[in-house]
Amino acid sequence: MTDYPYVPEKQANIQASNTPEYSVTELSMALKRTVEDTYGYVRLRGEISGFKRAASGHIYLALKDEKSVLDGIIWKGVAARLGFQPEDGLEVICTGKLTIYPGRSKYQIVIERMEPAGAGALMALLEERKKKLAAEGLFDADRKKAIPYLPKVIGVVTSPTGAVIRDILHRLSDRFPRHVIVWPVIVQGEGAALKIAEAIRGFNALDRTGNIPRPDVLIVARGGGSLEDLWAFNEEAVVRAAAMSDIPLISAVGHETDTTLIDFAADLRAPTPTAAAEQAVPVRDDLIYTLQDFDSRLNKSVRRMVRDKAQRLEGLSRGLPKPSDMLALVQQRFDDLSERLPRSLNLLAERQQMRLDGVSRLLRPDMIRRDIERAGEKLSQQSDRMARATTQNIARFQHDFEATGRLFDSLNYKRVLDRGFAVIRDDQGRAVTRAADISLGDALDVEFNDGHRGVVATGGLNKPKKTSKPKSHDNRQGSLL
Repeated sequence: MTDYPYVPEKQANIQASNTPEYSVTELSMALKRTVEDTYGYVRLRGEISGFKRAASGHIYLALKDEKSVLDGIIWKGVAARLGFQPEDGLEVICTGKLTIYPGRSKYQIVIERMEPAGAGALMALLEERKKKLAAEGLFDADRKKAIPYLPKVIGVVTSPTGAVIRDILHRLSDRFPRHVIVWPVIVQGEGAALKIAEAIRGFNALDRTGNIPRPDVLIVARGGGSLEDLWAFNEEAVVRAAAMSDIPLISAVGHETDTTLIDFAADLRAPTPTAAAEQAVPVRDDLIYTLQDFDSRLNKSVRRMVRDKAQRLEGLSRGLPKPSDMLALVQQRFDDLSERLPRSLNLLAERQQMRLDGVSRLLRPDMIRRDIERAGEKLSQQSDRMARATTQNIARFQHDFEATGRLFDSLNYKRVLDRGFAVIRDDQGRAVTRAADISLGDALDVEFNDGHRGVVATGGLNKPKKTSKPKSHDNRQGSLL
């Protein structure tokens, strides 16, 4: 053995050269194999968090408890076989294989089976969802519609291969055969809730005048099963589609003791699918018997009523007089009048003839000429009186007119001017009646009987208009000029 002097740097290099060297992928895959070989399949209990369904159909989630979180994945094929819809906050028990996802350097569980952590977890989720939907009014009684007494077309939403559809068709055939349209759906597992909701909406979307008749009532049916098996009918999509259906809907899910949320949203709940068929249609034989009984009772009632009315009429007729007695007095009166009528007509004709003779005597030509002459004389007299009255009125009107003319002429101011007077007007054409209204220097107009002259007020005034000394003038003209 050869001794080497101790050199720290050299010793570190020697140790580093003895450690195996891995690539990242090699180490990640080695850890993956170690985890998978060591643990294999495990069974975990935890609360779902971060639930997400990818477009590929895979489900990504996380399982957590009070202290730790573990990522999980459910492949598409396994997700389609789940008996319920996973949700955040739901406590579940998962069975699967632990593995490592090298791309993220994290370990996860590939879930191959999932079930609720006991019925209590699903019941708690169901109760919470029930309160939420009830608060929205989806279960209110005033939203429910009456089921038609005898629908022509019945729509059924159920599995086409189970015993449920056979029981419904058999019961309808026994009671009252109707036209049935089946919308086939899966009633359990992944996607069942979506298919059921689409079927309900699809029936409501049918045109009443289309090739496919629109049902008058819907039956959503499924046989019995566990809470997980019936979970699709507790999904919000199904409950909302049932509540919003314009077609009356009967819920027939499970057995009598099974209750799902669609039962509260439906217009009527049937304990079984067979009972739903019984509630959808009446019994044809019973209906025929009832109609026959009604017809028989109606005929008996009519006959009894006619018999009673006949007896009553017969009783009342005894108190009435005989028709021959009632007509005897009228017949006698008619005979009397028929005898009196010819005599009355002859008497009337004689009276009219007498009146005609009297009038004809008054219409002789000599009497008419005499009446015309008298009327002419009377008209001539009245014409003379009218001529004299007209002449007198014209003379009176002429006298009054001449008197008025003389009065008007005497009041005309022109006659005053003829006697030496004059009219003085200011520059506005208004007559001046007072000396006080004239100021020194005012332009005035003086009208005489033969024309007008313009003058200016110059002196002898009470209120001079100018302060300059007025020119001398002849006081003999007065204060005007």
